[in-house]
Amino acid sequence: MSETVRAVLAIGGNLGKRRKTIRSGLKALAATKGISGVICSPLVESAAVTPDGVDETKPAYLNGVVQIETTLKPKELLTEIRRIETEHGRIRLERWGSRTLDIDIITYGDTIKSGKELTVPHPRAFERAFVLVPWSMLDPQAVLPGYGSVAALADELKDQVWLAK
Repeated sequence: MSETVRAVLAIGGNLGKRRKTIRSGLKALAATKGISGVICSPLVESAAVTPDGVDETKPAYLNGVVQIETTLKPKELLTEIRRIETEHGRIRLERWGSRTLDIDIITYGDTIKSGKELTVPHPRAFERAFVLVPWSMLDPQAVLPGYGSVAALADELKDQVWLAK
């Protein structure tokens, strides 16, 4: 039997019925073999960010953070996440483009790994309010490996997001 690892995922989207799609994505995660204990943070909203910066002409994102227990290896987890995104209408046309559902692996246990397909911890998590703020609400004691207290990091960026209604 494989060892269970706690992973933290970011989940969100800015197209379609965002909250309904996120709920469906959470159900799909919970129904995936090798994933259990799915717990989602409160959801936050934020302006769309593109490679050129904030773009207020695009729909706002609804985001949360999900804690899971998994027996899947990191690349297996990534494969399942991509399957779920595709099943929910995700089309990968442009980097940082609008999407129906986006799920990213933020941490995978204590693993520190840099690869072509997957880097954990997520290389930009430390600067993303839409990850840090809901994560700090879910787990006030959380630590982002290499960066420290999630709550302290979130405090610096909290004005970039607002609680979803």
